[in-house]
Amino acid sequence: MSAALPQSLPTVADLLLARAGDSRAGLRAGDRTWTWTEHVEQSAVRSAVLRELLPDDAGGGPSAGAAPRHIGVLADNVPEFSFLLGAAALSGAVVVGLNPTRRGEALARDVALADCGVVLTQGRRAALLDGLDLGVPVIDLDGPRWAELLAAHAGASPPAAAVNTDSLLALVFTSGTSGEPKAVQATHGKFTGAGIMLAQRFRLTGDDTAYIAMPLFHSNALLAGWAVALAAGATIALAERFSASGFLDDVRRYGATYANYVGTPLSYILATPEHADDADNPLRVLYGNEGRADDIAAFAARFGCHVQDGYGSSENGVAIARTPDTPPDALGPLPDGVAVWKPGTAQECPRAVTGPDGALLNADEAIGELVNTASTGGFSGYYKDPTADAARATGGVYRTGDLAYVDEAGFVHFAGRTGDWMRVGGENLGVAPIERALLRHPAIAEAAVYGLPDRVGDQVAAALVLVPGATLTPGDLADFLSVQPDLSPRQHPRRLRIVDELPRTPSFKVLRRALVTDGIDATDPLLG
Repeated sequence: MSAALPQSLPTVADLLLARAGDSRAGLRAGDRTWTWTEHVEQSAVRSAVLRELLPDDAGGGPSAGAAPRHIGVLADNVPEFSFLLGAAALSGAVVVGLNPTRRGEALARDVALADCGVVLTQGRRAALLDGLDLGVPVIDLDGPRWAELLAAHAGASPPAAAVNTDSLLALVFTSGTSGEPKAVQATHGKFTGAGIMLAQRFRLTGDDTAYIAMPLFHSNALLAGWAVALAAGATIALAERFSASGFLDDVRRYGATYANYVGTPLSYILATPEHADDADNPLRVLYGNEGRADDIAAFAARFGCHVQDGYGSSENGVAIARTPDTPPDALGPLPDGVAVWKPGTAQECPRAVTGPDGALLNADEAIGELVNTASTGGFSGYYKDPTADAARATGGVYRTGDLAYVDEAGFVHFAGRTGDWMRVGGENLGVAPIERALLRHPAIAEAAVYGLPDRVGDQVAAALVLVPGATLTPGDLADFLSVQPDLSPRQHPRRLRIVDELPRTPSFKVLRRALVTDGIDATDPLLG
């Protein structure tokens, strides 16, 4: 068991300043290394730059002086990103991580929504802003203007900003899989609470190295990577972008003992050629969420480390941790104060009932929305979106927007998003149980299930990525699905699409709405 969190959490500024005299490696990227002392110094310089670019009376929103100073950062995992996070923590500014896969007016919309007073962009990403009327200055982090600003403030001391655990530190955009991305508010306390908890859970110290390859504009990298390293005093090792083929080389090069992930990176790494010495590496713990059960087991066995998968989101309203006795296809035991409610109600769903063959017999009654009934958890609200706030948190409860059911033993099983719910034959179906069944087929590497409008309700469709060299016919798949004990005939996909890759966000979530928009054409095979 890990130690309890302190009753009074420190701020990120407190944790950073505590590293000011630490001569151990604080940040590594490529062939460069900065001590923690140097990281604090570099963050202090940038805090002075940020104060010049956006003085306190400039504000960050429509009401001058009323809003925090918001700094848009359009960059991969480069050292400047880490220094800017430190700078914002020290100066009371707010970092807004901008998604480099957003384009044109969508990207401009994010800048405006987040009230960015300046946008700092990595040179290779600067072209994404060409032709956009952002109404704020844009500075190339690899250009001469930024170098001049840093030189002008060289040697600056850390400012004495009045920040506390409720002070905003970052705006983190949701993945946008079910609509336009929303900006989740991440406070100092959200960073330090997650960082200290995970550092304690995995017994990380200043002798450890945390490898971060997930994008720093996403909450997984910030809260399960950067904040964890800072809380432990461990070395931050940055990969500019995730690379499945480069993962093990990086782990060995940096001496990484801890790493974080979200989504399908485990699958991508496992797809690389296997070598007899794969387990000869320093990695001790891999922590993340949304990993497939078979990938978790295979990764731990192949690379000789502990893989801990949990349930969570950028909003941090509900967290579920796996236990040693958790079934492979479950998230973990149902926590106290969390329940599954019928969507749109406060009515708790009955426990799932399974037949002798494993089939879920009462899916329509058992599947509902996962809800924190005791509190709103770590949810700090969305920025400038009271409607979305109300949809998530009303009356002291937090609604995740995720479908789930609880089995008779008390374990929670993910069933998809409420927005992905399909209505087939008068029954509500979640996509996750169907995807789990499809992935058992040896020819299928990835699967995304989605609903297409039918004459009445929806028609179940599936987009599949096959294992290299494998083939699959509609008849073969129909025969396979017919013998899956936990899949009813209504859950069988009726339309099948074989694709080279699934549309995904930078945090590896499937963009089902892109598949729905594509529809089905006459060449897509029909099952059943």
